[in-house]
Amino acid sequence: MIGFGWLNSGSLVLGIIAWILPVVSLIGDKKHIQKNWFTLSIMSISACAISLCFQIFYIYHKVSIEDWSALMDTMGAVAFVSAVLLIITILLNAITLIVYRDRTAK
Repeated sequence: MIGFGWLNSGSLVLGIIAWILPVVSLIGDKKHIQKNWFTLSIMSISACAISLCFQIFYIYHKVSIEDWSALMDTMGAVAFVSAVLLIITILLNAITLIVYRDRTAK
């Protein structure tokens, strides 16, 4: 049987990557990053989406094995953290878009 514990670890790592990429884009070398900001934003949003997908797969696994107590204990925190991940990722990428939209228009 496949171990499902890696889904939580992978979700955490991808969530951190989703936040780091736009920050790197904003504070990195302006000449080099300016060309790649769009790619970094797409990678950030993709990492966030995959992170959330991992959580859905983990929840599906818990439902499949009928581990209702684990679901009841963790679903509130999972829902909250997933919303925070999504909102901060969108905000960071929106800030990146606003900053580089003006620079690339010149």
